[in-house]
Amino acid sequence: MNSAAKINDVATDTKRYTIKHRASEYTYPHEATIHEAKFDDDYLIVELTDGRILSIPLWWIPSVYNASEEERLKFEINPNRTMIIWDPEKGAINDEIRIEDYLALRDPK
Repeated sequence: MNSAAKINDVATDTKRYTIKHRASEYTYPHEATIHEAKFDDDYLIVELTDGRILSIPLWWIPSVYNASEEERLKFEINPNRTMIIWDPEKGAINDEIRIEDYLALRDPK
């Protein structure tokens, strides 16, 4: 058995480019936190603190979709601003939405 590696003497031209900005200068979202949430007729619209906007179809969330507009507005944003929560003691909806779950649907890793 011969395990010697073959050497390939093929000349290649490598282009090098100057990088204008260091990686630390770019601002990538590190975590999603909720700035504001509102509704239109068909969507839950969530504005994130980094400027992104999520539009989640209401029919994806049956408990919210089937509720009245008044009941939809009885939500709270949790203290670390990552979830929208409807407390059944304050209204007819008993549900919660983790924004991280909806970001994963849009930006699969």
